[in-house]
Amino acid sequence: MSSLPAVLGGLHAPVTRRAYLSAGLSLMLLKFGMDAGLVLLATGQLLSPLAYLVPTFATRNVVFSALPTWASVLLIAWTLPFAWVGASMSVRRARDAGLHGAVGLLFFLPFVNYLMMATLAAIPSRDLAPSALPLRGPDRGLAAALTGVAAGSLTGAVLAPVLVFGAGAYGMALFFGTPLVMGAITGLLYNLGGKRGALATTGLGVLTVGITSGLMLLVAFEGILCLAMASPPAIILAALGALLGRELAAIDRRALAAPMALLPMLGFVEPQAVEPRLRVVQSEVLVDASPEEVWPVVLAFPEIPEHDLAWYFRAGLAWPQRARIEGEGVGAIRHCEFSTGPFVEPITVWDPPHRLGFSVTENPHPMHELSPWGSIDAPHLDGFLTSHRGELELVALPDGGTRLVGRTWYTVEMGPEGYWGLWTDAIIHRIHGRVLGHIATVVEGA
Repeated sequence: MSSLPAVLGGLHAPVTRRAYLSAGLSLMLLKFGMDAGLVLLATGQLLSPLAYLVPTFATRNVVFSALPTWASVLLIAWTLPFAWVGASMSVRRARDAGLHGAVGLLFFLPFVNYLMMATLAAIPSRDLAPSALPLRGPDRGLAAALTGVAAGSLTGAVLAPVLVFGAGAYGMALFFGTPLVMGAITGLLYNLGGKRGALATTGLGVLTVGITSGLMLLVAFEGILCLAMASPPAIILAALGALLGRELAAIDRRALAAPMALLPMLGFVEPQAVEPRLRVVQSEVLVDASPEEVWPVVLAFPEIPEHDLAWYFRAGLAWPQRARIEGEGVGAIRHCEFSTGPFVEPITVWDPPHRLGFSVTENPHPMHELSPWGSIDAPHLDGFLTSHRGELELVALPDGGTRLVGRTWYTVEMGPEGYWGLWTDAIIHRIHGRVLGHIATVVEGA
């Protein structure tokens, strides 16, 4: 750990290959120990080094899928500073080795990052050419700020449609890579005329995300709800990217060309590299009635009143309205009707009055996206959140009541799945709560 102080400074100080290797290994061991300890504490499972090092989201998602919400948030929070140190250290090592600074930014690319780190750990130091340093001009802060924000916003406005419509990718490249590059471009251009304050630089990085989000709303590319859900990591990454660009401005103004070119390529590879896993959400309520009394309402419940709709349903999230069933027994068809359309649910388990299981053959849109132009048809509304099956279980209680349990198995094809799963799990819990609570109200009222 003695090499760590040498690699935690700004991007100007060189990092030798010995310091890079020893500090890199120390940081990787520290990060693995923290992650493994969190997984063990939260789930009781052991995190193997092989599963940790294999750079595929599918493999690592199997390990991290059982983490509760608090543990997932904590994991994301402490991953960001490690990512910053790793990227800045790689950029400095690349420059120390006489390479383009953009080589160090390959740190963010799966599969490529290990090869890049091994190469940087092997190449000896070289003297930097004076021509690598940017030319300094007059201090024109406002013009530099406007130029940086405009360029960063334009980058996001171009990359987002390329990744969504060209690659069909709602993943790491879009939600993590794009805001990082946007912020870095803003920070680099703002600091080309001379190094400016870190607070002003990060503020401009965040402003870039806000302006790009506004542009997406104006052209009906995205809606308010999804932009709001995507904003927490985008703001943090744009701020970190702006600080990275601030340091790159003193090293090489062309350093961001490579990641800008590689991001769309990562977007095309990502959908094939990541296999969505089957998630399950379970919710329950207690009903003051026997399972025999609850069963008929489980099969088909009447209209749910709209007067008590929560704000997130009124804002556009799909909400349940009623359920009806055609037929009886296995093979019957249940229709659970939502504000965006019906779920079509062929019955696969019919065990009155204990358990009703069903598959899902038709999924409505998960929300009505709001925008200044009304409801829009964003690409992610079709197929990126899919329910596959569900069940309702009725457990008889000693006091004559019923524990009514609802379960939904679904996939979310938006990355990083660990982040979006926090939102989708919470949304499905709210939907479960509205359905199960209504069933309890109907039964107990009767």
